[in-house]
Amino acid sequence: MFEVSGLRLCARVRAQRRTFTKTSVALGMTIAATMLFAPLQSQAANDLKVETKEGPVEGFLGSRGVAKFLGIPYAAPPVGELRWRPPEKHEPWTDVLKATTFGPQCAQITTFGPFAGPPNNNEDCLYLNVYAPEVHSSAKLPVIVWIHGGGNMDGASDSYDGTKLAAQGRTVVVTINYRLGVLGFLAHPALDAENHLFANYGILDQQAALQWVKRNIAGFGGDQNNVTLGGQSAGSLDTQVNMASPLAAGLFHRAIWESGVQEPAPLPFAEAIGGAFAAAAGCGSGADSATAKCLRGLPVAQIMKVQGTESANFYPTLNGVVSDGQILPAAGMKAAFASGQFNHVPVISGSTRDEGNFGLAITEYFKKPRARFTEADFVNFVRTSYTGNSGPSGAPPAFPADTVNKVLARYSLHAYATPQLAMDAVATEGSVNFPCPTRQILKSIANQVPVYAYEFDDRTAPFYFPKMPGFQALAYHTSDIQYLFPLWHGGADGTPHRLNKKQEALSNQLVAAWTNFARTGNPNGEGDSPWPRYTPDDKAHYLSENIPALSTISDAEYSTANQCDFWDKILAQ
Repeated sequence: MFEVSGLRLCARVRAQRRTFTKTSVALGMTIAATMLFAPLQSQAANDLKVETKEGPVEGFLGSRGVAKFLGIPYAAPPVGELRWRPPEKHEPWTDVLKATTFGPQCAQITTFGPFAGPPNNNEDCLYLNVYAPEVHSSAKLPVIVWIHGGGNMDGASDSYDGTKLAAQGRTVVVTINYRLGVLGFLAHPALDAENHLFANYGILDQQAALQWVKRNIAGFGGDQNNVTLGGQSAGSLDTQVNMASPLAAGLFHRAIWESGVQEPAPLPFAEAIGGAFAAAAGCGSGADSATAKCLRGLPVAQIMKVQGTESANFYPTLNGVVSDGQILPAAGMKAAFASGQFNHVPVISGSTRDEGNFGLAITEYFKKPRARFTEADFVNFVRTSYTGNSGPSGAPPAFPADTVNKVLARYSLHAYATPQLAMDAVATEGSVNFPCPTRQILKSIANQVPVYAYEFDDRTAPFYFPKMPGFQALAYHTSDIQYLFPLWHGGADGTPHRLNKKQEALSNQLVAAWTNFARTGNPNGEGDSPWPRYTPDDKAHYLSENIPALSTISDAEYSTANQCDFWDKILAQ
């Protein structure tokens, strides 16, 4: 084992934000030295064959000596009568499957600007990809299964190149597609009465992929008994869902929540929205088998058209998880975590400093013409955001009646250089998905499982959106993905950017931390430095992921910077 050289934590003062701890400590993160393993390059191309339980697959040698196996089906195509049913096993095959191209992306229409897409109507999309630094069953390397983000309505596995995590961190990386939007998350009385698991079909897909990993990953050099499940944004939410799901027990052993928590929608609320979708799609308002047959007979193009447009999603709750009572407890995830009724595994969890700027960038991206945000935009944003319900996608409970006035009083425009930065502060700190709600959940589980909390603070991160007038992206939501998956750029219309030397150094630190965690359950590898374990008391600390060096901040400083004293009362659900 070798230390990652030249990296130390140092004391510093972060301008306009908070004071960090003054103790300077050596970075203790370690990664396995590549030279300790036989190089994969020595293997002939025809050696890159693996016998899976379903049939033989053949990959190819990619960069950095990492073998790639792309587009492997992990479940039967969920088409025809299998639409809106739990995934079924794929039929076995005997001929060698050439795993050299990605499988189709799952059907999607809403693209969040340059994030994800292109829109498509693919239902046959349950495929995964494997990145392996060593392909033989005796390797027993830790495994990372990654769930892509996109609000559970868009995105795809092929945007996430696992080469660096595999090569530098000596891990086997698996990226997956899963059903999205209406096809992946639909609660409807006619379907829910069919005596099968229902509503969270995309979650069942993820669990089917984990079952595939359990059956097959040893052949790719992975350890089926050391699997880390992680994801960003919706992938973070889905990772929490799987922690709370009794159906995922034993399928993974660590969890990474990267930018996002959210309570599921109550089943009655979700079924009401599902009924509205069925009526809009032309299947009427019934709850009988004829209605279910009509829904399964709809052309995918029609489903996508009713679901939304390029810039909007008309049925957002259908793209979020549901407290169905079987896949997820009826009482929701927060109750499961508080009661200890969840899959107990170590957790890494955090968010970016400027999460809100992602949504603001999407808004400006679709403006015609694109223009800077104004003071009127700020006031309208607050009124729109905090009038109505605070739950997932507009689910109950409602915000207190005087919330808008309280927010406007708390966030004075005079305290910010531009209206956009004021909106970023509100959208980040006042989100139901990010810093303060996440902090509350971490406090509820930190005395039950090991927890490591962080904040990604690099406000120089490359921005894959086009240039927009006066827009300051800073450490926006999704900005940290490219530090783990090189050249990640959102999707079809995003622009990739190479990291500069300082950003690359931070990337190396984060990859070391993530893969140490996958190997041991501790991002330091061992010990409590530089990343201290999070505790439920006032001694807790976060790791600040920033340039020029990592540092730590106290829980009190984090809470103050994100105004959690204010938001905890408003966002309580």
